Amino acid sequence: MLRTERTAYAVRLEPGGRWAELDAWGPHGTETGPSVLGHSRRTHFITPADAAPAEYIPTGQRPFTGADLTVRRPGGERGTWWTFTGAVHDPDTSLRLEFTDEVTGLRTALAYRVVPGTDVLLRWTELTNGGGETLHLEDLDSAAVNVPVTDGARLTCLSGQWAQEFRLTPLDLTRGRFSIGSTQGVPGHAYAPWLAVQDTADADRPDAPTYGIALEWPGNWHITADAEPGGTVRVRAGRVPHEGAVALRPGQTLTTPRLACAFSAEGLDGLSRVWHRYERHLAGDRLHRTRKVLYNSWEATGFDVQAGAQLELARIAADLGAELFVVDDGWFTGRHDEKGGLGDWDPDPAAFPGGFDAFVAQVRGLGLDFGLWVEPEAVSPASRLYAEHPDWVYRIDGRPATPVRDQLLLDLGRTDVQDFVIATLDRLLDGHAIDYLKWDMNRPPTPRGRPGAGPAGELDLDAEHAAGYLRVLDHLRARHPHVTVEGCAGGGARIEHATLARTDVVWPSDNTAPLDRLAVQHGYLHAHAPHTMSSWVTDAPGVFDPRPRSLAFRFVLACAGVLGIGADLRAWTGEQRAEAAHWIACYKQVRDVIHHGEARLLGSPGGPSCGVQYDEAGGPRTVVAAWSTGPLDGAPLVPGRPARLRLRGLDPAAGYQDTATGTEYRGAHLMHAGLPLAWTARHDAELVVLARQ
Repeated sequence: MLRTERTAYAVRLEPGGRWAELDAWGPHGTETGPSVLGHSRRTHFITPADAAPAEYIPTGQRPFTGADLTVRRPGGERGTWWTFTGAVHDPDTSLRLEFTDEVTGLRTALAYRVVPGTDVLLRWTELTNGGGETLHLEDLDSAAVNVPVTDGARLTCLSGQWAQEFRLTPLDLTRGRFSIGSTQGVPGHAYAPWLAVQDTADADRPDAPTYGIALEWPGNWHITADAEPGGTVRVRAGRVPHEGAVALRPGQTLTTPRLACAFSAEGLDGLSRVWHRYERHLAGDRLHRTRKVLYNSWEATGFDVQAGAQLELARIAADLGAELFVVDDGWFTGRHDEKGGLGDWDPDPAAFPGGFDAFVAQVRGLGLDFGLWVEPEAVSPASRLYAEHPDWVYRIDGRPATPVRDQLLLDLGRTDVQDFVIATLDRLLDGHAIDYLKWDMNRPPTPRGRPGAGPAGELDLDAEHAAGYLRVLDHLRARHPHVTVEGCAGGGARIEHATLARTDVVWPSDNTAPLDRLAVQHGYLHAHAPHTMSSWVTDAPGVFDPRPRSLAFRFVLACAGVLGIGADLRAWTGEQRAEAAHWIACYKQVRDVIHHGEARLLGSPGGPSCGVQYDEAGGPRTVVAAWSTGPLDGAPLVPGRPARLRLRGLDPAAGYQDTATGTEYRGAHLMHAGLPLAWTARHDAELVVLARQ
């Protein structure tokens, strides 16, 4: 029995001790009475293990309906059969179940750990080769979860593409298999390593019991859901070996990535708050570091970085109330376009004729922190680094390189490459007054090979790259604890819990157009916390939804997470700058509520109005960011009446006062009738602050 703050997770052994099964998972008390996953164990044309709600099981014992571990012996034989050999249980907080295959000597430990103060249970698997021959692991999932359903499951994933990430995507699975994943060396733009599961019979209720998983892994991955015989959906997740299998030599132990498992009795919206609380836990003490209002010069100047123009932008940004100035791509030698410079991380003397440190001092003299963009994994074929170390890039002998964005990718699985990246970042951060580092990655690793390192089938390149990436981030956190780190990969291609535990903010998408970005952020906040979500105000037109929106809309949208600005401020009018200063000041007054409060997602981008409600933890304030997502024809949604957003989780009997207008409401009114929003063609967003009386 394992207990989180609000949930219970009960595991039992199959009567013969051949595998572990889920007995109950849900709110406290679910574990009493007969198990909803109980079954007669009678089967027809499948094995008992194929029908069992197994926690983790090998192919040999579960050959038909989906196993979590497939092991190949040197002679090509596939299959593992194990029995239970021991358990270690720390009541309510952790569990370790051990199984052994006597023939191969493989020892498998299923590990469970409750995350204090959350409703998240972490699961992973440790595989030890105790035999005398090398074993090849073709499937090596982290864990599997079983969800009882009556007539199929409502699965909700986050799907999309570059510039359209994190789209909330529901589908119903009554029979068969659903699978998502990435083999791009990062989680990718197409899917996030996250899934929510509900019973289709309850899925349309706002309080539907909802189960969720999220894989902590910055490399290749998969999540697979099977609608199984007997009324369950079984979901398994894990990393995907680049070469199709991982060699496990005698005496070696492999630990899989952690799978975070969560439950909420309050639907998808409630599940989002479980994930938010968990990510605040991951941040540790860094959670309380103020996420400062950022100005990034990329959209204003592109690769044309010149000290004079940068300082002009910095002065305007400081006047508006920005607290941080970040110089993006183009600041280093040889970087005049996408074709050069990556790998040669020295400030371009032509861009900073008075000296880079003098430029940084001038920015800081405006009262701004200073930040810099880097892409440590990338190298330009025309760079000095590539000329000196052509062997450091992924490549296959005798095959042409495949440049993406006119660049190649360093093999970060190599220790010497990791050491170079660490030394480069140390040199920049020790040598210059840098407070903020934006780590970008703009291409996947292809082709991926390491000539001279041995047979390709014996290498684990994806896991080694992930380990190198995390080693560098861990070094940054330990050596430069004052530096704020932003994670980016061509937008939102590398956002998962391993990265979020080591960064302060991440960049969900390169698309900053207002209605496009609203859809991205709506999906993002279902899986990730507001304090991690960097969002900019720009002048970008819509890509997928081109309907225009006001500057207020763009600011309220960016205020929903960590506020940044990326527009060319030199082109803004005095009126626009004054409005920007107003919104920045408003944001600073409530960002602690937005970053640390309990968030509730109101409506959806597809409806007439959409919003996010943030309730101050232990305080009186409720902040509502609201947007008009319907047509702006100058008329209210309903003739003569304002649109309304129904709030949730308030005290029905308490009074709530709008701090801007003085209007008073009862909690019951705000939850039943809703917060009134008088949209017009010129008024399409509001940031409302309510104070409980």
